[in-house]
Amino acid sequence: MGKEINKKKMTVVKKMMIALVAGLLVGAAFLLLREQLISSGNAQVWSVINKLLFQDITAADGVTGIGLFYIIGQIFMQGLQLAIVPLVLVSLSLAMCSISSSSKLGRIAGRTLLGFFLFYVVGAALAGLVAYGVKSMGMFDVTLPSEAVTDAATLDAFNPLATIVSAVPSNITAAFSSNNSILAVVVVAIIIGLCMNALGEKTDPFKKVLESGNEIIQYYLTFLINKVGPVAIFCLISRTFAIYGTEYLAPAAAYIISAMLTLFVLVVTIYPIGIWITTRMNPIQFVKKIAKVGVFGFSTNSSAACLPLNTRTCVDELGCSKEITSFVLPTGMTINMNGTTVMHMFAATFIATSAGIDVKPANLAVVAFLSICAAMGCPAIPIAGTTLIVTILSGMGWTSDACMIAYALVVAINRPVEMALLPLNVIGDATVNVIVNAKEKELDKDIYNG
Repeated sequence: MGKEINKKKMTVVKKMMIALVAGLLVGAAFLLLREQLISSGNAQVWSVINKLLFQDITAADGVTGIGLFYIIGQIFMQGLQLAIVPLVLVSLSLAMCSISSSSKLGRIAGRTLLGFFLFYVVGAALAGLVAYGVKSMGMFDVTLPSEAVTDAATLDAFNPLATIVSAVPSNITAAFSSNNSILAVVVVAIIIGLCMNALGEKTDPFKKVLESGNEIIQYYLTFLINKVGPVAIFCLISRTFAIYGTEYLAPAAAYIISAMLTLFVLVVTIYPIGIWITTRMNPIQFVKKIAKVGVFGFSTNSSAACLPLNTRTCVDELGCSKEITSFVLPTGMTINMNGTTVMHMFAATFIATSAGIDVKPANLAVVAFLSICAAMGCPAIPIAGTTLIVTILSGMGWTSDACMIAYALVVAINRPVEMALLPLNVIGDATVNVIVNAKEKELDKDIYNG
């Protein structure tokens, strides 16, 4: 029976990998076809293809479109996001309720936060070093496009510390009504779990309701990921690359390539090294088993969407306890945006350099601090990290017209980088989870090494 289950899981992983590769190839083929049709004066043919497969049917110009790939991808993404709030609420409440020792809870929370913070610092330091090196070689000296400054996507300036205040919701239904308020949901879940823990048997009926809800959510997500996931990933990847032409990528290829390469190198180095240093466990086993979570994160571009698959992988394949996993992963999904900080280091350096500002190492240290503060409150949804770049620029005082034009350029081309940073986020959550489980002596080493 165990072999059959493992075979089934490998089949799902293989399907996801095939979908990713096929999506990249098909997307690139459509991109080349688009360029060829437009350059040969057959733009109308591409318009028909675009309306049939890729058109955003919710946009103003999408009234007559079919957008088959768009529809499949959006249904899958929204189906995943449908479960985010109830999953975090139920799993974290049960985790808090099941941890009987307050000292144990304190240890788990302390080790979790320390692990995330240390990986934040290491990631920011290495990214800053690479970004400064690329900048020093003159590779960020690009010609800015001539779009008007008003075309730049902006976000109202705010103090990152305001995240602390907004973490405690004044209205519980308002907190549950949006995936942008996950931090507030985490706080509510912790409060409910701790109160249930303190009241003991009096809350058993409510606990059974939560446990039943958790079973329903897990069944739903298992079906969605296993049956719909591969097809949806193919559609998402194909559409992403098909609608982004070479005219957007060419002006800032140095930024995109250097950022994506750094993100990839970091994800296969700092986390395995971190596991080996702290637990002395074989990091190769971790990399092989967690790889599919990184692929899924790259495809969906959402930390929240990866939570169900990450949870299953940590518990069933890495030997982590359900109790600790139910605390660490939702917490990581909320505050661990390590990849976002790495991207911010490159984006801020690129924008400032493009605008004629001589970026110094001291400037990058401040950028890292601002980014870590902002990233901890970043919603676990696509493109959220890109919108926070303007917060970093405001904190640095880099808000000139030239900076805003460079920021608009980054917004236009940042999709591949946003996709590449997600594996760093979600695999970082799993890494800290394994380390905390090992330190609490609750890691099943037979399952981990199996």
